[in-house]
Amino acid sequence: MSKEMMYQRDVYGKTLVELGKEDENIVVLDADLSGSTRTSFFKREFPERFFNFGVAEQNMISTSSGFASCGKTVFASTFAMFATGRAWDQLRNSVCYSNLNVKLVATHAGITVGPDGATHQALEDIALMRVIPNMTVIVPCDGPQTRDAIIAAAKIKGPVYVRLGRAKVASIEGLGKFEVGRANVLRKGNDIAIFSCGIMTEQALIASEELAKSQIECSVVNIHTIKPIDEDRINEIAGKVKSIVICEEHSVIGGLGGAIEEVLARKGLGIRVARIGVNNRFGQSGSSKDLLKEYKLLAVDIVEAAKKIYSKS
Repeated sequence: MSKEMMYQRDVYGKTLVELGKEDENIVVLDADLSGSTRTSFFKREFPERFFNFGVAEQNMISTSSGFASCGKTVFASTFAMFATGRAWDQLRNSVCYSNLNVKLVATHAGITVGPDGATHQALEDIALMRVIPNMTVIVPCDGPQTRDAIIAAAKIKGPVYVRLGRAKVASIEGLGKFEVGRANVLRKGNDIAIFSCGIMTEQALIASEELAKSQIECSVVNIHTIKPIDEDRINEIAGKVKSIVICEEHSVIGGLGGAIEEVLARKGLGIRVARIGVNNRFGQSGSSKDLLKEYKLLAVDIVEAAKKIYSKS
């Protein structure tokens, strides 16, 4: 892994400016959080194409559908909790039902929002978004992949949800080409497969290095697209091992783990599965570091789960 640390939202803001220079049909909407989501970068460059809706996320999404119905490519942003929870009705009925060209790029997702606490920590957003027909769901793992995801989202015809965090994340080397619906295999091993998304990909790689010291060789697969999920790659990797560990900064219900287990069930693969995620709990206020430890989302927790499940295989 590279030591370079980046805010995914910084990358998002800068990429929006790039896209805005190339395509005058791009408009950006925000719900009074442009400084935090970094859509303020676009606002400075293209004030006539930026619209602040205040604390009115439902109105923002409804207006997004109007812009999209008139041929605009819309990027709408706020915190993940409000984007996917408060405005779910409008996303389902105004955006996705009509398959409109709205890109919902939400920041401050997951437990690592930190001191803002449970009301601001979206742990259900992947589940809420992937259940809606026509919605593409992308969870990039670092800064460079965020840029790729935003550029790819702009090219997709239809709704897209891109999930970003608040804290800086390490850049990961060897990710390879970004392709929507195509997972990245970052490490190969035939003992255990570790599937991850978002910030948990870094933790998965750290865990795989530690497991190798115990002669447990792991495949590490970054599932950046939750929907459409890469069924072929998941089945290929899972077919070579006896156990898998799924890691996500999200509830264990309905997120990446649920999506992967649905794939395995359809294939009929009898395989042991361990889940690293938030287990039927709300978040709480605290530092990102302390919360990752409290909710057992660190590499050490992946190592423990992997060793336990490997011993049973």
